[in-house]
Amino acid sequence: MSVERPSLLGKLLFKRSLRRWARIADAAKSTHLSTLRKQRSNARQLLVHLNRFVHIADNRLALPVIGSQAIQQSHDADWSWRPEAWTGPLPIQGMASVPSKSMLGHELSLHHDCELSELSLRQLRNTRVADLAPYGLRMDVFRFDGSFLSLVIDFPEASVNGLRRKHLIRLEPIIEMEKPLEIFARLNIKHGPNTEQVVRELPLSDKVPMVEFDLAYTKLNEKRVDSMWLDLIFEGPQMNQVTLRDLTLSRRPRAEV
Repeated sequence: MSVERPSLLGKLLFKRSLRRWARIADAAKSTHLSTLRKQRSNARQLLVHLNRFVHIADNRLALPVIGSQAIQQSHDADWSWRPEAWTGPLPIQGMASVPSKSMLGHELSLHHDCELSELSLRQLRNTRVADLAPYGLRMDVFRFDGSFLSLVIDFPEASVNGLRRKHLIRLEPIIEMEKPLEIFARLNIKHGPNTEQVVRELPLSDKVPMVEFDLAYTKLNEKRVDSMWLDLIFEGPQMNQVTLRDLTLSRRPRAEV
């Protein structure tokens, strides 16, 4: 739907309205209370629409652009992906006192064994110029009485199409923390009745703690690959805030020797 540019008359009416509200604001300290009450009601009606407009405009005009799939990857990658939680707005953008196995969107779930959940998880808008991902994900952990906490990311079908033992799977997250903790990444590949698992500790001292999973060291049955997913496992997460500004995955064949 196209929107016409404001006409000369429209511009004049806008300026007149702006001057009128400026005068009302200047006189508010001495305006009769009955008049002031009506003016306040009118102003509040305007604010509803103005605040909604500003929120939508800020969201659309902020960098990076919503839906961006810009990913820094090696030239020989044959698959790359940024999960939906980092790409576009989710239908439900946050949860508090999160029960185990709760889904945020269609690809992401939170798992733990706490008796009392003092965890929150929410999507936030990235606005830094350096950010390639439109959105980030923030997890707040207060008291933690469980033995494990993990985020599980289900991969799309394209990730396993043509998957071979010669492939390397690269994970590149951008992570911020209030205080240091250990994070492990576990790649899971289901093939037939079996599941291969490869675990790597994220080198969090690096600016982008990239890790690669080498499938040559697995017993992957290339003819029976069904699905693939990733567990991010947080060790000692209590009283911490973890923000994943970005998370991308890519796949490339290992160089022939």
